[in-house]
Amino acid sequence: MLPGLTLPASLAALLGALRPCFTARSFVTFCGLAAGLAGQARRRTVAGMLLGAGLSRAWPHDRAHYFFARARWDAGELGVAVARLAVALLVPPGAPLEVAVDESLFRRTGRKVHGAGWQHDAASPSRIRVGYGTCFVTCGIIVRLPFCTRPVCLPVLARLLLPGKKPAAAGTRVSIAVDLVTLLAQAFPGRAVHVAADGAYHGPALKRLPAAVTWTTRLPVNAVLYALAPPKRPGTPGRPALRGPRLGKPAGLAAAATWTRTAVPAYGRTRETALASLTCLWYGCTGTRAIRVILARRPGHPLLALVTTDLHASPAALVTRYAARWSIEQAFADARNILGAGEARNRTPRAVQRTVPFALLTSTLIITWYARHGHQPALITARRHAQPWYTAKTEPAFEDMLTHLRRTLITARISKGSAAHPTPEQTQAVLAAWHAAAA
Repeated sequence: MLPGLTLPASLAALLGALRPCFTARSFVTFCGLAAGLAGQARRRTVAGMLLGAGLSRAWPHDRAHYFFARARWDAGELGVAVARLAVALLVPPGAPLEVAVDESLFRRTGRKVHGAGWQHDAASPSRIRVGYGTCFVTCGIIVRLPFCTRPVCLPVLARLLLPGKKPAAAGTRVSIAVDLVTLLAQAFPGRAVHVAADGAYHGPALKRLPAAVTWTTRLPVNAVLYALAPPKRPGTPGRPALRGPRLGKPAGLAAAATWTRTAVPAYGRTRETALASLTCLWYGCTGTRAIRVILARRPGHPLLALVTTDLHASPAALVTRYAARWSIEQAFADARNILGAGEARNRTPRAVQRTVPFALLTSTLIITWYARHGHQPALITARRHAQPWYTAKTEPAFEDMLTHLRRTLITARISKGSAAHPTPEQTQAVLAAWHAAAA
């Protein structure tokens, strides 16, 4: 079906659902590069993807570079298609979508790399938290897999954030995040979308949120809140008031709040937490749209203040929703450190804008494939026995999912669909590749 490329039937069927996003030739290239990125254990450059797929002698390397730099496909359209596929397979029908939004820096070098610059890097080991590279604002769907107790984030949409002072058309991180979430909400009409983002994602751009989207983030300590606008009395001259009296800042609200102790599941544990809720206005950010402030505190911990446009969920559910946002940080770490996202060395605008989103989407496809076709509890037991320091390991990590897919790809490549017994040379090649996949 795919010239020069042999894929297991389960993965070929999964990738086949994305066929409408490409031309005929680009789709074949997409399948080869996606399989190559998953199969390459070490250097995950564009040419390295050809090596991982076993296509380095079958395809010219220009074909891979052309796919990212000039081929006719759109990363946003592909991300929406992957989102529809993942939701159809992993999310209960009609259930609201939980979405996490954040940005991550992918380190690069060179002055001619499009969009590269000195930017904030939360993953930096240095104390100043700054790195040089390209930064992508990413939107991921949070799912609950039956074999994982922790929530898992599936990155589906990502867009380059240009550093420094750029034209307004380039967008800020908040406006880019709102655009990505709006695109996702349009792909699922009639479905509620609950977004959780860190404390950097607030601003006037939130006024553009679709009605079906709610936004939950950290409330800045200097945010000024107001009471809801009072109703206009009949016969009173002038326009109606847009806001009520000033309520003050989060610390002042906490001093006057009425607290309720509730068991809150978050970060894999259930802890008793004191919660308080207040409906008000954050006029400088969301204008006249009513918001809720959720205050949470536990002994020995600083006050947590969340702000949300969701007026119906319970305070405990909102704290749990915000805690699930951490899964996107794990998704970034897995994509960067295990899959090799950001290792491609291309520099031109379209290539830079597409390569990291391609890698993030490949990580989503790997998790989706594993959840539907690859999960085998015996493999987790075998790894726990082989590596006895994992005494409590009962769930697969992303590395386990990727290793299992690599072994499946290797077996499909060697057998090529034939039922014949492999030769000793083929067996040795499988064993060598098997050890490399697990390395």
